[in-house]
Amino acid sequence: MSPPEQRPRCLDAGTHAALRAEFPLLQTCVYLNSNSTGAVPSGAERVLHDYWETLRTWRDGVWQDWHVGLDRYADSVAALLGAPPGSVLTDANLSTFLARVASCFDYRPPRNRVVVTDLEYPTVPFIFRAYGRHGAELDVVGTGGPQLDQHALEARLDERTLLVCVPHASFTSGATVDLARLVTRAHQVGALVVVDAFQTVGVVPLDVTALGVDIVIGGAHKWLCGVGTAFLYVRPDLVPQLTPAATGWQAGDRALTFRPSTGWAAGVRRFAGGTPYPLTSLVSQVGLDLLAGVGVDAIRRHSLALTQRLLDRAGTAGIVVVSPTDATRGGVVCLDVPDGEGVKQRLAARGVICSWRGYLRVGPHVYNTLDEIESFMDALEKELHR
Repeated sequence: MSPPEQRPRCLDAGTHAALRAEFPLLQTCVYLNSNSTGAVPSGAERVLHDYWETLRTWRDGVWQDWHVGLDRYADSVAALLGAPPGSVLTDANLSTFLARVASCFDYRPPRNRVVVTDLEYPTVPFIFRAYGRHGAELDVVGTGGPQLDQHALEARLDERTLLVCVPHASFTSGATVDLARLVTRAHQVGALVVVDAFQTVGVVPLDVTALGVDIVIGGAHKWLCGVGTAFLYVRPDLVPQLTPAATGWQAGDRALTFRPSTGWAAGVRRFAGGTPYPLTSLVSQVGLDLLAGVGVDAIRRHSLALTQRLLDRAGTAGIVVVSPTDATRGGVVCLDVPDGEGVKQRLAARGVICSWRGYLRVGPHVYNTLDEIESFMDALEKELHR
């Protein structure tokens, strides 16, 4: 029997209708683009209004409330990841956090190798290639195709491996990595595992504590129904061993006293940068609360039901599917169609929204319906003259 989170099943109609009503974007189009930018709930408007009122009536004491809001959002993300409170931090974007993590290491041979796949978002190889000036040796493992060869990836890990950095799910195919296997193999050779979970957190369950993952980075604006903020999780017992060279004043042990710091802030705060951005976390809390109310296992079941309908219709229409067709797929289904960029634009003109990154990417979320999947496939088949 499949584990509970792997059984496709849509939310019950009443729960789904109430959730769907929170997202005004869905009234304007068939929106299947959550793998790129997720819909934002209407409650965000209230937060934005309140933020303006705060600015309009400014007092410095507001920062205290903003820090409370930042901590609440970070702990809400931690709960979604199966991580303890206080183990997650937010900042502007994934690149900021990954560069900060990369700055923790001195890359002295023989353990100076950073193993990545050829399915990474461009951020990952770009940053570690830049650290080549400090001795980092980038090792890219790949097939040249949309699928990940996990056996090949694990075979490349040895005592020279410092870090292995992988996407939990590829942004071009939705193929997921078996993190339990990878973490076990990496730790056997003394390497740390860094996971880019941007394409899974919010739609695929992830329990970082159970998996023993070392570092996880992701963000709000895809499957978390938020905007412009990223998160970092570092395994709590690993934190004291890491000292970032790329840092900021809020990482110090006296940051909020405004006196010079002589040591690091406690816990994951040592990975903080400069003055934080409260607005995006405050706005993103609204969507995260809605998702938490549904529960990630129910979200996963709904996602699998929608993506299975996509796969079934694509198979019937003879459209090439790039994504895994079994339960190892993430939240997105990628289709190989001629003139994909043009197809995406013509679908948008019909009010059907998806994205294209080498393949046509269709990313339904928990707020979407089976009827919208049918509408998308009807429109796509017309475009392809099927």
